[in-house]
Amino acid sequence: MSEILKQEQIPEYEAFIQSHPKGHFAQSHLWGKQKPMWQWEAIVSRDEAGKIKGSMAVLIRKIIPGLPYTMMYACRGPVTDLDDRETLADLVDGAKKLAKKHHSYVIKIDPDVSSEETAYREILESLGFKLTGCGEEFDAIQPQYVFRLNTAGKTADELLMALPQSTRRKVRTGAKKGVTTKICGKEAVPDFARLMLETGLRDGFVTRDASYFENMLDNLGEHCRLYMAYYEGQAIAGTLAIWFGDKVWYLYGASSNEHRNLMPNYMLQWNMIEWAVEKGCRLYDFRGVPGQVGEDHPLYGLYKFKLGFGGDYVEFVGEMDMVLKPFINWFINTGKPIFMGLRYKLYMLKGKKE
Repeated sequence: MSEILKQEQIPEYEAFIQSHPKGHFAQSHLWGKQKPMWQWEAIVSRDEAGKIKGSMAVLIRKIIPGLPYTMMYACRGPVTDLDDRETLADLVDGAKKLAKKHHSYVIKIDPDVSSEETAYREILESLGFKLTGCGEEFDAIQPQYVFRLNTAGKTADELLMALPQSTRRKVRTGAKKGVTTKICGKEAVPDFARLMLETGLRDGFVTRDASYFENMLDNLGEHCRLYMAYYEGQAIAGTLAIWFGDKVWYLYGASSNEHRNLMPNYMLQWNMIEWAVEKGCRLYDFRGVPGQVGEDHPLYGLYKFKLGFGGDYVEFVGEMDMVLKPFINWFINTGKPIFMGLRYKLYMLKGKKE
């Protein structure tokens, strides 16, 4: 029988997801603290000895003010063995009971599982989930396509020498030209947020404000690092990374329009890979890239940058929905693109004025 996690059980839960191969920072209670506008709950399934054998943390939030209906979202969950249908079914049953309590119109998941695991997807479909069809062009909540570097049992020197020669040269370029990098605290967040805004306006995406990054450093503590690159005393690039369990993720990256020839992003990327090695991690995750990418694609530069580090191109199972209230789901999904389009136009207009 599944159960809803109690406050006093959080240390046990955190230990489980950190130790499980499919554990993910987005399933952590720490990440729930980063999302104060959402209610965080976790469902666990136990074996006969009482030990947790599977879990699914969900974020719950009203999407339309004034209406009682909520979205329930298990970001990068559930966390189970891939062939364990019994545990998956137990967790889904628990999620459905929780959804009834919170008037959820949909349960949304996007597991940290490769699309090659077709049997796993078929289990989820048999339990009532359907692929949404999102993800090809960053239109899902989380990226469906990523690059991942295998760091298990490898030294930093071994990984460096395994890089293509051109990438290795770019990693070393900044230091030769006077760029320095360091791990920073909240004192560097204003510079990082400014660089994020500059990057967002350059590349056409909406960014977070400084408080979001400050809260992340507070909420995730030792699991989060802010790396900054400086040239002649000026902040020219920055990245935010998360370490959790046996993985490090590159979460956010920003750079100035100036001094891009100094390749600070390559230095920072290497710093984060070194952190994965330092922590004995199995994987370093470069995070998202688009699906079908040609040289004429607007994000080809991002794809080529991440490709240059020699990681594996991974497609996840994708975003899947269990629709509990079809009409409400249709109504919200129809109105949401209009709202997001207006939000993006206002953001770009505000950025240009500033």
